[in-house]
Amino acid sequence: MPAEPIDPTGVTWTRVDERYITVKFITGILGWLITAAIVATPIVLDAIGVFGGIPLWIKIAVSAVVLVWAAVDLSLIPRRIRSIGYHEREDDLLIRRGILFQRMVAVPYGRLQYVDIEAGPLMRRYGLCTVQLKTAAAATDAVIPGASRQEGARLREELSIRGQARLAGL
Repeated sequence: MPAEPIDPTGVTWTRVDERYITVKFITGILGWLITAAIVATPIVLDAIGVFGGIPLWIKIAVSAVVLVWAAVDLSLIPRRIRSIGYHEREDDLLIRRGILFQRMVAVPYGRLQYVDIEAGPLMRRYGLCTVQLKTAAAATDAVIPGASRQEGARLREELSIRGQARLAGL
């Protein structure tokens, strides 16, 4: 029996900017290079004789696991990014993400306290930003990563106006 999608009927998702894939590739490769350097340190120290005793099969197995894991992780980046979407409804904003473990958050406009826009150096270089929606609930994970800066500014203004209009007695 096929799994039922968690998407509400009639929703057309707005996807994040495709340039976000490049940003995630850059950060993913940097992260995996650091991980590989950490994993390789004991192997190199063993090879130069600082300490010994690591069996060859462990060196090969650990190296293979790290390389395969990195390859799979990096190959899934485009699908992960394309799974992120948002939809503005009349009373709330829907945000979805995830391939294997799908997640959808509905943020009522009346619960919004503020809308935060973040852009680090790499995101600024590619003209992107992250839109974070803050509510009174600490567990709210309402984030739209990889929006273009123009779309982020539009969302900030639009959601702030809608939130102000629908204040829910906070």
